[in-house]
Amino acid sequence: MGVRLQHDDDAVSLRQQKAELPLYVSRIKVYPRAVGGKWRRIKWSVLVLLLGLYYAVPWLRWDRGPGAPSQAILIDLDGRRGWFFDVVIWPQEVYFVTGILILAAFGLFLATSLFGRVWCGFTCPQTVWTDLFMLVERLIEGDRNQRMRLDRAPLTAGKAARKTLKHAAWLIIAAATGGAWVFYFVDAPSTLGKLFNGTASLEVYFFIGLLTATTYTLAGWAREQVCTYMCPWPRFQAAMLDEQSLIVTYQKWRGEPRGKHKAGQSWDNRGDCVDCSLCVAVCPTGIDIRDGQQIECIGCSLCVDACTQTMEKVGRPTGLIRWDTLASQQAKEKGLPGARWKPVRARTLLYGLLLGVVAAVMLGAFLLRTETELTVQRDRSPNFVRLSNGDIRNSYTIKILNKRQDEQRFTLALAGLPAARLGFIGAEIEGDAATPRLLVHADSVGTFRIFVTVPPAAAPAGSRALEFSVLGTDGRRRASHDAVFVGPER
Repeated sequence: MGVRLQHDDDAVSLRQQKAELPLYVSRIKVYPRAVGGKWRRIKWSVLVLLLGLYYAVPWLRWDRGPGAPSQAILIDLDGRRGWFFDVVIWPQEVYFVTGILILAAFGLFLATSLFGRVWCGFTCPQTVWTDLFMLVERLIEGDRNQRMRLDRAPLTAGKAARKTLKHAAWLIIAAATGGAWVFYFVDAPSTLGKLFNGTASLEVYFFIGLLTATTYTLAGWAREQVCTYMCPWPRFQAAMLDEQSLIVTYQKWRGEPRGKHKAGQSWDNRGDCVDCSLCVAVCPTGIDIRDGQQIECIGCSLCVDACTQTMEKVGRPTGLIRWDTLASQQAKEKGLPGARWKPVRARTLLYGLLLGVVAAVMLGAFLLRTETELTVQRDRSPNFVRLSNGDIRNSYTIKILNKRQDEQRFTLALAGLPAARLGFIGAEIEGDAATPRLLVHADSVGTFRIFVTVPPAAAPAGSRALEFSVLGTDGRRRASHDAVFVGPER
């Protein structure tokens, strides 16, 4: 009976403790410490490369001739096309954008199955800009301990000056980031001048302001909370890892039991970890890698650099925290040689196969894409017109897309109605009535009104299938489109 009462009391106490827990706990600010080493140098190199490309690409020029934009990469929303050096993507070719996104997804799946969260730790925009913001923070406020003391100190003129300078620098970087993104959609040099003289469009100012605010908030304030709570990728990547994925891991079998170590002490009956907590201090998300794999770990490898420095100082072998596979770690824990890494396995073969198939389909579609496209739309009100001499006439609107960088002249051919006569209405028509040529300017769409007229005896009863074709000056068919001709019912 007494045991049961004690159990009931414990249950009541536990419920009370749970009831006292708040639904929302304020963020505990993370103060990452600066660290040097191989992986930190790699991260700086990747940061410089990616930011350099991001900020510089809109300023690359590419001569496409008169009337065409001279920006090498431009997503022209007004002109409804994307310019990528000599390649022009039209709205009807949006499947190329879809294909690129699918390629990026499968590429990310493959990289994750091979190297864990390498994307998150080295190339994710959130990681890159957060690293840049933290660099500015260290230059102005100092390293980890200095920033912690500064935040605890009362507000003074010096503290206010440092905080103001830091946030001003963050805002400048954020504005440059937002402006660079907008420059991918407008001409960069002319838009930059308009920004400073106040003549840019309201949309340009709005999106630069929006992107400035989001960059400043996510990289300056939210930081690790984006990776932990906002980004869905940590939830997905766990399904793509297996025992052969290379990840940042702590060799628990070698490091435990951990504890402080003084010079001259024996290393017998203890692990190599001296519990310096430097791996925690340098972590941008504030976790302890020694607790095992966690959703907050982005695989940035800074803890590897920190632990390497400590092992070198105490004279122990490096690699206590390292890139390794779970299979290798399990083998080493049992005293066996580390299992050999197997990059080629069912998972990676599947991702690689899907990547290759999509890439091949996209390459084939790109190589087979035509330089001319034709669309035909028949007028349906009325379905047909009976002329005064009894002839039956249908009217059509045709559009010829010329993807080339020079103007083209086409002739129109009709198959399916041998007795039909063609009539044309359009400002860009050359030649005589017998052999009219339809002029379509470089990289543009030519729109023409077409009349198809047949004698009463040759008019079909109901509808009949037709095929319109456009021919180049060499007589070769460039494009075709099916349509119908509608006559009176008999």
